[in-house]
Amino acid sequence: MLNKSALSTVSFIALLGFTSASMAQRVGLPVDPVGTGPFYYQTAEGMDIRVSVLARGLNHPWSMTWLPDGSALITEKNSGTIRRLMDDQLQEAAVPGAPDGALVSTYKGLLDIATHPDFENQPWVYMSYNKDLGGGKEAIAVARGQWDGDSIQGTEDIFVGQEGTTNGVRLLFGDDGMLYLGVYVTTDSPEPGFHTDIQKGKILRLNPDGSIPDDNPYVGREGYLPEIYSYGHRTPVGITKDPITGNIWATEMGPNGGDELNLIERGGNYGWPMVSLGRSYGGAMQSDRFQMEGTIDPVAFWVPGVSVSGLTFYSGDEFPQWHGDIFIAAMRKGQVMGTGQIIRIKFNELGQEIRQESLLTDLRQRMRDIKQGPDGRLYILTDEDDGVLLRIESVN
Repeated sequence: MLNKSALSTVSFIALLGFTSASMAQRVGLPVDPVGTGPFYYQTAEGMDIRVSVLARGLNHPWSMTWLPDGSALITEKNSGTIRRLMDDQLQEAAVPGAPDGALVSTYKGLLDIATHPDFENQPWVYMSYNKDLGGGKEAIAVARGQWDGDSIQGTEDIFVGQEGTTNGVRLLFGDDGMLYLGVYVTTDSPEPGFHTDIQKGKILRLNPDGSIPDDNPYVGREGYLPEIYSYGHRTPVGITKDPITGNIWATEMGPNGGDELNLIERGGNYGWPMVSLGRSYGGAMQSDRFQMEGTIDPVAFWVPGVSVSGLTFYSGDEFPQWHGDIFIAAMRKGQVMGTGQIIRIKFNELGQEIRQESLLTDLRQRMRDIKQGPDGRLYILTDEDDGVLLRIESVN
């Protein structure tokens, strides 16, 4: 775990190196469309990998999930549509059944997609999106519909967040069968993360039908919303579970640096905004402390930030040297465009980081999501105008 108290403010200022002037310049590297591939790489654990382009022309894809027949559903954030990949071919027609009323803009639209853990008996498909409430108002929402083999039928909202909740929402079914979702703060405001009467800056826990479980940690506690599972977050942009332990992990994007990887504890307080490793976008330190009694430290952090997003643990057979490692999609490093990458972290037997590797940096893409497919390979979505679906496989 990070010992923030051992690090001086001066050293963090030097590490961050951000100023308001550098933000204004919006500097970056040229970002060209991904080539036809395949691309070959050597990796730190002694495995050679091949990266293939399975699909392209996606409109800022945000998430993907697999169906029992081996096909995959992919959300396109900026068009509000769902596409289907069958036999490694992207189908031209959109999948019917995406939620209506999505508020689409640069950072908003159709977001995550997930299937019910007992899909064979309950073929529900869950989708998160930014909902237009009318009159210039908005909120996050989760909808679900039933898969009939070709489309999603009877889509309807099961959860609509508080007015003003916004931007990305990741979905995860835990081993307990409950639905977890992260809610952004998206500002440098000192209030939302700690305020337990609002949904911003929280990870919520719901029943599969959108209702609130009776055993949530704050049910019946005055001053706390009963749907809260953990709080003190800024932007929980990715959420996954360890397939061995069932523990829930989340990535959290800081404002200007201070991105985090967190092990999520029931009822945990993760410190935002009183505790932070980052700066405000204007350049000033977000907080005057890196550690505070009663808050939970990140397992890993990034200074400068790397704009973390989706993540997954690797548990397949394709890459034996990567077994148990966590992979994180990252969109840009140090506020420089064209520096997206995939980050691999290896842990020791105590769950502590011992090694970190950056992959696919030469593609210069905003890496939005990464998932392990049913074939044991890794799949990546790039959040670009000409978004692509990439597959990583071993060539050893």
